[in-house]
Amino acid sequence: MSGSRPSEQTQRVALVIQYQGTHFHGWQWQPNYRSVQEEIEKAISTVAGNKVTLHGAGRTDSGVHAAAQVAHFNVVSKIPPSKWASILNSYLPSGILIRASAGVNNDWHARFDAKYRRYRYTLYNEKIPNLFVKPFSWHYYQAPLDESLIYSALEPLIGKHHLAAFHRANSGRKHSWVNVQDVECYRNGALVHIEIQADGFLYGMVRLLVGMLVQVATKERTIENFTKIWQQERRQEVKYAAPPQGLCLLRVGYDEFPFPPEVWYDTQPLFSFTDNFPSELCK
Repeated sequence: MSGSRPSEQTQRVALVIQYQGTHFHGWQWQPNYRSVQEEIEKAISTVAGNKVTLHGAGRTDSGVHAAAQVAHFNVVSKIPPSKWASILNSYLPSGILIRASAGVNNDWHARFDAKYRRYRYTLYNEKIPNLFVKPFSWHYYQAPLDESLIYSALEPLIGKHHLAAFHRANSGRKHSWVNVQDVECYRNGALVHIEIQADGFLYGMVRLLVGMLVQVATKERTIENFTKIWQQERRQEVKYAAPPQGLCLLRVGYDEFPFPPEVWYDTQPLFSFTDNFPSELCK
């Protein structure tokens, strides 16, 4: 008798994934390079006993982190969808963690059903280095950063714009339209956080954007000049990308999502710094 038993019908399983990008050459499969997608697919295929394809909500570059990447796969298995997270974590290498898994409808898609992606970029703005924030931030010690200038420069980006100035030439995307939904910039002691939310992002966009925003924050470049560069699509003037380790895919949003907010909403911890050290420690 051929065919799958009812208990082994095809399931679509969604995952919420965290990873430290330092260990991988980005999310997507690449020949001769270690990727997050490859490692998770290998783990799923080992458990399932056959090759399984994993579909992610978005691609992250080499060295970029994710606090709540979302992906899905189809599998014929008796394993309940909610159990896949704990099972896969026992097969995955250090640097990748599945926070949760759940069953979704067969027409639900991690990429095409996503309403937004939100990234956070973290700068450590202090002269003295700190080992504990180094893997997840850009140590910018050259000058103080004015976070209010960064926010003022970001605010006009809200809306749908053709952001060719922040689009890397080797991207396969045919256009540079992006609908920016929200922006933030705030300081937490020595840490400056920049958050950008959009329906989708251009290849390398956030790192190129942050590279110029730092120039605005140090008054090396005016807000007016920054705005004209992206409005007039002067790509040749955008020369520096911020380093990858400061960037994190913070979350992906959906109209229908099987996970509670504590699993995916804001799961990149924020270090707390204070400038008010006890005087006796300074003697």
